[in-house]
Amino acid sequence: MDKIMREIGALRVSDDAKEALAEVLEQKALEISTEAKKFAEHAGRKTITEKDIHLANK
Repeated sequence: MDKIMREIGALRVSDDAKEALAEVLEQKALEISTEAKKFAEHAGRKTITEKDIHLANK
């Protein structure tokens, strides 16, 4: 989380804020992964591809 915060120019970030961001990102990753799995299954594949991830993130 530190790297992400530094990239946006944040000089100081509380530990609680870092933890909250990690939780939000994990939830978003689960949502995208679930949708990507559906795309792969619909295409008759068991393997989730990069394209599935990008489609799921739209």
